[in-house]
Amino acid sequence: MNARYPFNNAAVTHPLLRDFDFIFRELASPGVRDDAERTVTPAADILEAESGITLRVDLPGHDAKAIQVKVEDGVLTVRSERKAEAVPEGSTLRRQERASGVYARQFRLPETVDATGVEARYDNGVLTLTLPRREETRPRVVEVKVQG
Repeated sequence: MNARYPFNNAAVTHPLLRDFDFIFRELASPGVRDDAERTVTPAADILEAESGITLRVDLPGHDAKAIQVKVEDGVLTVRSERKAEAVPEGSTLRRQERASGVYARQFRLPETVDATGVEARYDNGVLTLTLPRREETRPRVVEVKVQG
């Protein structure tokens, strides 16, 4: 620890260790690109059932009204933007780990999904998308009739 960067580990002052620290930080946050327009790839879970597919996309701190969900040409796109919070006057930002910028993720939909029936719900920072299966692609049970 030093006075200028009180929250940094003193061991990371050696150039080689700084390089390793940078690499490991990048590996720990693979969805964040540090470029002119920061784009974040949000984490997602995909669940499949007989009735369809459920996607759960992490979008913490986003305004539900700003989240865009679009289905076009068999691709579902989730897009949102999270604004950076202002640093209060008299404060210095020492470390920023919570990403701001554009969050975007695309999913190619299987042909079994009914794109017209997609539903979206946002709760506790998680966007849940329900993608129903087309009726004709759902499994069905066929009754075996006994003759005689």
